[in-house]
Amino acid sequence: MKKSPPVDRRTFIGTTAATGLTAVSAKSYGRILGANDRLNIGFIGCGGIAANRRGAHLFELLKLYETENFEFVAMCDIWDQRAKAFRDAVRNAGSGDPDVIHDYHDLIARSDIDYVSIHTPEHWHAQMTIDSLDAGKHVYCEKPMTHKVTEAKSVLKKVKETGLTMQVGVQGMSDDSYISAHHAIREGKLGTVVQAQIDYVRNYYRTSYPDNLGPWRDKTIADNLPQPPDLDWESWLGPAPQRPWDPHRYFEWRNYRDYSGGVATDLFIHRLTRILKSCGLTEPKRAVGMGGIYLWPDGRELPDNFEMIVEYPAVDGITNGMTVYVLGTMANQYGNAHVIRGEQASLVFTKTGWQIISEREQGKVLETHTKSGAENIGLHHKNHFDTIRGKAELNCPAELGYAGVLAVDMANESWFKGKVLEWDSQQGEVRES
Repeated sequence: MKKSPPVDRRTFIGTTAATGLTAVSAKSYGRILGANDRLNIGFIGCGGIAANRRGAHLFELLKLYETENFEFVAMCDIWDQRAKAFRDAVRNAGSGDPDVIHDYHDLIARSDIDYVSIHTPEHWHAQMTIDSLDAGKHVYCEKPMTHKVTEAKSVLKKVKETGLTMQVGVQGMSDDSYISAHHAIREGKLGTVVQAQIDYVRNYYRTSYPDNLGPWRDKTIADNLPQPPDLDWESWLGPAPQRPWDPHRYFEWRNYRDYSGGVATDLFIHRLTRILKSCGLTEPKRAVGMGGIYLWPDGRELPDNFEMIVEYPAVDGITNGMTVYVLGTMANQYGNAHVIRGEQASLVFTKTGWQIISEREQGKVLETHTKSGAENIGLHHKNHFDTIRGKAELNCPAELGYAGVLAVDMANESWFKGKVLEWDSQQGEVRES
């Protein structure tokens, strides 16, 4: 691994608990940096969650620049002005002078990059991750890990083959509530687990959805908005079906099946992963998704209101089999309790951690946990830094990312097909019930 020369630390003027699922392999150990070695990072995708708001990757990493010994080396986007804006933000913060690259293949080919951070639409996650791993780079990839189940299988296989680290961007896993819940459940404090429920509900209708447009729409995007001359539309489409320039598909891609799974992959993945981690769940038995385009029939291809139920097989020491229910709506913010139910007690997640409530003495709180960590992009990157340096294990490794994609993609496909779908664990594929 080529290391960048040391540089003076500059004043920033701009604005963890282990999963137990993945240990550092012997192959990856050879690539681990010493605690004082610098990590050189390349960014793929410079809009949206990468840089366009407070709490995005760029802003959270700038806060860590003085303490975490990394360098912004290069950034890549198919829209050149976005990559340049990202670079300028780094420059203005006094945190380096990274290169701007148009083609991600050129970025991952560089020997001075150790670590690639991917923040593109979902349909590019798998190929960019596999290519980066093949180029010898550690990978941070925004959620969901991939767009489809088949892609998730390929990514997981590649991670295992290379021994490199992959952190999936479900940042809630850097809140220790879920690994601590797993330990409590494993210790038998709920008895045998039978069911879990969680939700992702919100209503921006009166405050954020413009001019009565639905979620993920933008009133500034007209049908005839021209393609920017420095935007490479064909490269953006990539593995998706080729089609003429469409500003709605580019700017509002979460509404379209070719690039996103909508509510399930963009929102449910955050919530479902919490239950998967807490209960040690991996591959399901079957899944069903229900809902519809009830409020905003504006050309979107994915439901604006959605629910899913997933059935899981036995997990030794935790459950003889259980179901997980996820409620979602983009039109109402009245939610359900986030709870895991056992035959002796229930574990209820709260804003500050969780409580275990007795079944036999109803209402009696048997145990509480005050969380550490948070759902935070900066903490999630720091956990990845620590793992690369051999000081931690990943909070959201590829195994957990794979389990999440498997469930949400099956639920989506169930909705499209109007059928319950089953997972064939022997063949490793989805079947119609």
